[in-house]
Amino acid sequence: MLQKGTKAPNFEGKDENGNTVKLSDFAGKKLVLYFYPKDSTPGCTAEACDLRDNYERFLAMGYQVLGVSRDSAASHQRFIAKYSLPFHLIADTDLSILKAYEAWGEKKMYGKTTEGTLRTTYVIDEKGIIIDAIAKVDTKNHTAQIL
Repeated sequence: MLQKGTKAPNFEGKDENGNTVKLSDFAGKKLVLYFYPKDSTPGCTAEACDLRDNYERFLAMGYQVLGVSRDSAASHQRFIAKYSLPFHLIADTDLSILKAYEAWGEKKMYGKTTEGTLRTTYVIDEKGIIIDAIAKVDTKNHTAQIL
């Protein structure tokens, strides 16, 4: 996991609409960059809906919210539409952003070791510095962990 106080890695990816999104787009703004395993699964839905339900609080405090998973843009479009998510989701199908942010690796699930997305959230300040790194995400109360 990347450490607090370090510079956030630059990234470039495509959102659900095929638009290019880069870290530099958020220069001068605070960013909640969250990595999650899969659209429309119970934990990922709980996390996204908690962020959605508190989105206005984030905006009022100067934060932008951006989600990243390896799902396709089409999957992200369905997820956003189904749950009325007000923020963009990056389709990191080549895992470049997940790996740059150390959100891809070994994990154990049901006694098996597999490679996959490590649910992780980074809070990045206006200058591109990681000011918080959350590895043990409480999907139903993630906003409280961040704020």
